[in-house]
Amino acid sequence: MIGVLIFPDFQLLDAAGPISVFEIAARFAGAAPSIKVLAATPGPVRSSSGAEMLARGFRPSGAISTLIVAGGMGTRAPAICAKTLSFVRGLAKRGVRVAGVCSGAYILAEAGLLDGRRATTHWGRTRHFLSAYPKVKLEADQIFVRDGNIWTSAGITAGIDLALAMVTEDLGEEIAQKTARQLVLYHRRSGGQSQFSSLLELKAPSGRFGPLLTWAREHLDAPLTVEDLAEQAGMSSRHFARAFIAETGTTPSKAVERLRIEVARQRVQSSSEAIERVAQLTGFRDPERMRRAFIRAFGQPPQSLRRAARAG
Repeated sequence: MIGVLIFPDFQLLDAAGPISVFEIAARFAGAAPSIKVLAATPGPVRSSSGAEMLARGFRPSGAISTLIVAGGMGTRAPAICAKTLSFVRGLAKRGVRVAGVCSGAYILAEAGLLDGRRATTHWGRTRHFLSAYPKVKLEADQIFVRDGNIWTSAGITAGIDLALAMVTEDLGEEIAQKTARQLVLYHRRSGGQSQFSSLLELKAPSGRFGPLLTWAREHLDAPLTVEDLAEQAGMSSRHFARAFIAETGTTPSKAVERLRIEVARQRVQSSSEAIERVAQLTGFRDPERMRRAFIRAFGQPPQSLRRAARAG
């Protein structure tokens, strides 16, 4: 049975997205969906949109094989609710697969399930999450992360990607692909892809390292090593790397790659330049290296993005 944990002011799609994935997958597999919505206080639970879901209480929980913990504006209350944390912690200790969607990761972190583990959450919460839970190995740019029986995903629609990955594990790739097609998803993203929204932050950088990122964007054909960036910022390499992660939630090398990906994407989609030349001008040098970066970020190679842009 799939359990979906909600609370007042939860994000509706954090719950409804995975529910739809598991429902459709079960039907393709020839089984009746077995999904229960759960809350610390049973009854109608109002989401942040005003729409409600009807939830059952936490007991009995013995039949639950997977627990999806929603995120949303109301995460703070369940993250300090002893009843909720005990329920989540107890399932995890029994080996149940437990997942936090978006800011649902805060509930898992408060339950102690993420200490020493790899995890992710919505890119907009990266800085706060890093400071609040230093024991967590946060992979801020991932769509979803699995570490043992604990899963976490980025914001909202990434919960659908996480659920599809679970379907693949449980029912196989064919069922997962059929489910994705039924949901009219263009493609099923892997967990290793970057959160696309985080690219947008670097288009108009602000804050302490805004001028540095602007400079880097204008010099993408240069190596742009950590040492190069630290020198430009007037800092030692070690201090710069720590300060940059604290400020932006990502490493200098990943930030540079994101800048390169975004500029390369613009050139690929808006020009007829050879892919090899785009790779050279944006600092990737090797077209294969650029292709791998595009697949991580967008789920498809440069040529596919160019064809789609021309078809549109």
